[in-house]
Amino acid sequence: MDWPGLMQAGLHHLRLQPAQFWALTPAELQIMLGADAAKAPLGRLQLDALLRDFPDDVKDERNG
Repeated sequence: MDWPGLMQAGLHHLRLQPAQFWALTPAELQIMLGADAAKAPLGRLQLDALLRDFPDDVKDERNG
């Protein structure tokens, strides 16, 4: 996490008090900073691409 950047955004841009900033959840801070809440969840195509690019390390009898 980019804590210095998040603190700058929360304390300077949003003008939150430190206690208010630290009481927020990351999701609340994202919403306050204008994060797009309408982003679609990971779809099947994206999941298949991740599985292809980052396969699980499957162990069998040969490699323990």
